[in-house]
Amino acid sequence: MTTSIPHIPTLQDAKANEAQSRAPYAEALQKHVAKKPTQIMVPGHSGRGDDMGARLASFFGERAVELDLPLMLNGIDLGPDSPMQEAQQLAAEAWGAKRTWFMTNGASQANRTAAVAARGLGERVLVQRNSHSSFSDGILLTGLIPRFITPSIDEEHGISHGVTPSEIAAALQSAVEEDRPIAAVYIVSPSYFGSVSDVNRIAEVCHRYEAALIVDGAWGAHFGFHEDLPESPVRLGADLVISSTHKLAGSFTQSAMLHLGYGPFADELETLIQRGVNMTASTSASALLMGSLDIARQSMVAETELIGQSIELAREFRELVEADGRFSLIDTGFSEFGDIVDNDLLRVAIDVSKLGQSGHWVRDRLIEDHSVYFEMATATTIVAVLGAGHLHPIADIMASLQAVADEAQTLPPATLSFPPLPEPGDLRTLPRDAYFGESEIVSADEAVGRISCDSLAAYPPGIPNLIPGEEITAETVAFLQAVATSPTGYVRGAVDPFVTRFRVRRMYG
Repeated sequence: MTTSIPHIPTLQDAKANEAQSRAPYAEALQKHVAKKPTQIMVPGHSGRGDDMGARLASFFGERAVELDLPLMLNGIDLGPDSPMQEAQQLAAEAWGAKRTWFMTNGASQANRTAAVAARGLGERVLVQRNSHSSFSDGILLTGLIPRFITPSIDEEHGISHGVTPSEIAAALQSAVEEDRPIAAVYIVSPSYFGSVSDVNRIAEVCHRYEAALIVDGAWGAHFGFHEDLPESPVRLGADLVISSTHKLAGSFTQSAMLHLGYGPFADELETLIQRGVNMTASTSASALLMGSLDIARQSMVAETELIGQSIELAREFRELVEADGRFSLIDTGFSEFGDIVDNDLLRVAIDVSKLGQSGHWVRDRLIEDHSVYFEMATATTIVAVLGAGHLHPIADIMASLQAVADEAQTLPPATLSFPPLPEPGDLRTLPRDAYFGESEIVSADEAVGRISCDSLAAYPPGIPNLIPGEEITAETVAFLQAVATSPTGYVRGAVDPFVTRFRVRRMYG
């Protein structure tokens, strides 16, 4: 497939555009509030911080109550040339996209929207196995037929990474030979631990097989905004990119973006995405969340120097970690994996296994004794996520980590055994058929060998370990129960908190 691709906006293009210094949607909200309007409409607090809104104003601040406006207001979001449309187009330029949509139901909404768009291209999709559960939800909703590709795995730490272009090519070729061609490919880059795949070459492979490339770049919303960070996936040829803007790019929690690339499927996907957005978006989308997206974009374009300072602090943190012989960095082993071509410096994953205590114990002690909150923990690891452009107190954080390490060395070594990431069971029926079919709930022992009707994902990081239609294996049961009983883990979609029972397809006879 060949196509003429127009100039893809670079960060330099964005910086040269004076409009990028503005936040048109956020400014429109401010302009509306400045009128001191009498709002005899939703929301029920009427934009007032008195009467019944007094408690809201006391808790969030009167300004937040005033700015909490509904949709469909002239001068804000109505019309093709509205401040909302301008804000989204500026975001597209900033990330190098043809078009960008604001999401107020998080990257999970973007994933489900992407699934709707993928189904519009065809019924078969190749999915990296460690995809987020929200894309699995999209598979259920749309009736997509998934074919899974297994990422590389760090067996020592139980960490999934990515896939190589050659592995994608082999899977796509196999599908062609079986007369089951793939319409879209879904990969994850960066991973939860900061590993980055070769998006550019994978995009080339996908387009050669006439498949669209969807990149879950939820953890890489800051990519492309500094020379020491990986490039924005949409500039590397991805057709769709899920961007969880709140994670490291600084918008409010639950806000995200979906970026459309300039590739060969752009025109077809644009219509499909818009239909998908209409299906997945709230008709009462939060002005506060959308305003935060507009301001986050404005900040990311303008504050390259601050982003650079946060990267330098991350480097300082890494040096301090490596200088203390009780710790090591997970990404020092990334070179052993052929799928990893780069890493995110703002993600600092620390191996704490030498302490003799689990990562969960270390994270808990940091929280309880020092009020230092790392993003997540595993049996051997804790992960810090340093927001782009934020100047974190690295010396204080390291002092707290060393204090916890000192405490750990006074304790008897704990048993750090943890079941390995399980291989998925066979897909014995279509996910949609299993999900909506007749089911029954059985004990964990009875569930082994049966067909799951639920999607179960261990958190963190929210990757499905079991999807509807798959056979439940003893290894999967052991893994999910281990996560469910760990101090900071839980299993989304489980029948009960400790995963002692499973919902399975009903058997007859």
